Amino acid sequence: MADFNAILEKTKAFSKKPPTEVFLEFYGLYKQFQEGDINIEKPADAEGAAKYDAWLSRKGLSVEDAKAAYVVLYEKYNPIYG
Repeated sequence: MADFNAILEKTKAFSKKPPTEVFLEFYGLYKQFQEGDINIEKPADAEGAAKYDAWLSRKGLSVEDAKAAYVVLYEKYNPIYG
């Protein structure tokens, strides 16, 4: 696997802002490998609820699997937004 921290930084530095649905894919994986399975109540606001759902969709993924999926996602979207 490529240097994961470098990929995190490159994702943050995309030259074009990805649409919300792409951001949420990254967000769900990021939260899963940083904090594990979701451990909060679903927020009432739309943005918070969308982030909650993105994280919840990754429930059960191990840290390594979440990181591997993040790398695959980066490789998919970097040519478009990088």
